[in-house]
Amino acid sequence: MNELNVLRAADYPRMPWKNGGGSTEEITRDAGEGLEGFGWRLSIADIGESGGFSRFDGYQRIISVLQGAGMNLQVDGASTRALLPFDAYAFKGQSTVSCTLIDGPIRDFNLIYAPDRYTARLQWLQATTPLRFFSSARTLLVFGADEHVSVCVGNTRHEQLGRYDCLQLNDNSELLEITVTGRCCVIELSGI
Repeated sequence: MNELNVLRAADYPRMPWKNGGGSTEEITRDAGEGLEGFGWRLSIADIGESGGFSRFDGYQRIISVLQGAGMNLQVDGASTRALLPFDAYAFKGQSTVSCTLIDGPIRDFNLIYAPDRYTARLQWLQATTPLRFFSSARTLLVFGADEHVSVCVGNTRHEQLGRYDCLQLNDNSELLEITVTGRCCVIELSGI
């Protein structure tokens, strides 16, 4: 039987960055405490100035800008494209990464996962009318980027998400019909 929860942005705990350079609001994770033991973790970070990123050896990272003009990344000495709002970029957790802010502070959105334990798919959706898709992912996360995001899971659950709220469906074992309205990020995680 699958388990569905709505996580509210007001309740996210804040924790320091691994490198001590700032702080993160942790949305959710699969296991562990602090910065250890998780197979995947979803978080929001406030970046007030250009600088280096924490290393997460053995993990894969997918980052997106939520608020602000954006940033340019240097990953292992190579410049990436400009990372603008709601544009995802993936890199290895053990990479040496630094950012240069384009025009002032930003908030970013991070998925960090262990690729030897999970497969992950992340996509940003902007649905002005209801958008339907199907998922059989073991864990499904729908993160609201607008003030009003509507999520319907099958014919049984209809949830309203506020800005930065997150719907989390765990232990799914079936193909589910999902309908969303509004700007959101859909993340599908399955164990290997």
